[in-house]
Amino acid sequence: MYKEILEEIKGLADEKYREFHKKLIPGVETEFLGVRVPALRSVAKRICKEDFRIFLAECEDTGIYEMIMLYGMVLAGAPCEFEEKLSYLEKFIPKINNWAVCDTVCASLKDVKRNKDRMYEFLKPLLRSDKEYELRFAIVILMQYYLTEEEIDMVLDWYGNIHHGGYYVKMAVAWGISVCFVKFRDKTLKFLEQGAPDPFTYQKAIQKIRESYRVSREDKEMLKNPCTFFAGKV
Repeated sequence: MYKEILEEIKGLADEKYREFHKKLIPGVETEFLGVRVPALRSVAKRICKEDFRIFLAECEDTGIYEMIMLYGMVLAGAPCEFEEKLSYLEKFIPKINNWAVCDTVCASLKDVKRNKDRMYEFLKPLLRSDKEYELRFAIVILMQYYLTEEEIDMVLDWYGNIHHGGYYVKMAVAWGISVCFVKFRDKTLKFLEQGAPDPFTYQKAIQKIRESYRVSREDKEMLKNPCTFFAGKV
């Protein structure tokens, strides 16, 4: 099944898009074919209606970017029990080596909404990981599915206690904080007043908040000079 799907994916490849997309994911040595995400989603949906378990088993050791992405999409959409899905995730997460695969699959894991307690237990070790993309995966999942009135304090607490040097970890935390601000302005403002978690992430979070179309002009002006507004905190 893997070989047939790979040939199909190769037939969807676009050399110009391949070169463009590679530039968006620098430093990744994975082989790129140049297939757009909507086309991969279409293939993934079909596989989920077929024998997705065969595909996942045969795709386990692939080194091709699009096939890794497809693996993640299929496991995310697979019609199976959540525990089985987590078993696939355990195999998949160590394969993540770029932000695009990480974030696309996180956004596709809609089953998390119905299994939040179990997913949170699964995330805890990842949130303490020293591996850049394990940590980013957990950060993005928290942002995607746990920004509720009951869980915002927990999410901000995790974000404030993540200390990792990886660029894609810091940018994920900054992104997460900016979405927290949109949804829970006052609590996130209080969090920012504490100056957490580190200067780079702090500044990037402020930048992303100010770039958001969902933040008022007044708040953007207030945050225009965080060094002044949060005196001594940055």
